[in-house]
Amino acid sequence: MALPDRRGHFGPFGGRFVPETLMPALLELEEAYRHLSRDSAFRQELATLLKEYVGRPTPLYEASRLAQALGGHLKVFLKREDLTHTGAHKINNTLGQVLLAKKMGKKRIIAETGAGQHGVATATAAALLGLECQVYMGAKDTVRQAMNVFRMELLGAKVVPVHSGSQTLKDAINEAIRDWVTNVETTYYVIGSVVGPHPYPTMVRDFQAVIGRETRKQITSLVGRPPDLLIACVGGGSNAMGLFYPFLKDSVRMIGVEAAGHGLDSGHHSATLCAGSPGVLHGAMSYLLQDEDGQVLEAHSIAPGLDYPGVGPEHSYLKESGRITYTAVDDQEALKAFKLLSEKEGIIPALESAHAVAQLVKMAPELPQGTVVVVNLSGRGDKDVAAVAEYLGRGSS
Repeated sequence: MALPDRRGHFGPFGGRFVPETLMPALLELEEAYRHLSRDSAFRQELATLLKEYVGRPTPLYEASRLAQALGGHLKVFLKREDLTHTGAHKINNTLGQVLLAKKMGKKRIIAETGAGQHGVATATAAALLGLECQVYMGAKDTVRQAMNVFRMELLGAKVVPVHSGSQTLKDAINEAIRDWVTNVETTYYVIGSVVGPHPYPTMVRDFQAVIGRETRKQITSLVGRPPDLLIACVGGGSNAMGLFYPFLKDSVRMIGVEAAGHGLDSGHHSATLCAGSPGVLHGAMSYLLQDEDGQVLEAHSIAPGLDYPGVGPEHSYLKESGRITYTAVDDQEALKAFKLLSEKEGIIPALESAHAVAQLVKMAPELPQGTVVVVNLSGRGDKDVAAVAEYLGRGSS
């Protein structure tokens, strides 16, 4: 059976756990998406924007020097989502959703953002399609990602710092939901990952699946067959789901990499699937970080885009079904991978993507000769350079 089911469930996960006032909006969205996703004119308009505005297809680049540094026995390919317009995979989803919002007659767009990539991508799509845009961002993240705040403002968006709670992505989502409840008649909420109430996890997955479809075509052209292994980082999980989804029916090994932060035993991490438990967060049943009383715990990662205590419900289903393996690497491992890829390939990855590279580094000695690996490079690291310099003791005083 294709998942989700009609009520938006992936096995026991997913669904809609929202205030009654949001149900009409979600039903309206579900119906509009069901209709437009099958509409050839909508699909063609989005495909044209992805090609001519975003720059798709993105390259599948063979990282020979990285492979050599890992022992020379692997064929390593990087799916270069960092080369999209705005520098991350987020634009695939935001263009799809903002175009959908415009077709639905909505005049105002709201969004939340952690690392700033989703906020920039939403502000970009709203500017392109002529819609008002407001982005909620944890106050702590506005400091860590000050340049992305400025980029969003240049694009015409209003950025609202959120000072409640941990002042990170979780709190920004809470504030965006409050806004949506208040202004649901005129406002469209662009969720940035495969999280939230149905139909968002399905819709975001579908918009991001262009990553996996392109990868399948490109790797088959380059090596004559599907890859042996796919690796992607997982925060909410949109870039991973986009890469994995078109390969789910194949015998391709897949690994999702969460952020172990200071270590899984430290209590300071974002490894929801590796160290969390099922519960309800932001409108869906999924794995999350919570205490014995069900209170949501604060997440931590050096990568702001992974700093989220929940994960998409389809990832939870795929974990429990055993189809995908989920693991975690810590901040120091991600930093080493960040430096390694920069030095060996001249590519500075986003800290989020560096977690996926770090997992490859850990696994490489055990992989057989000739293994074909694709790592999803979900975003570029310009946004992280100042933060990394500070971590490495090279920041300005």
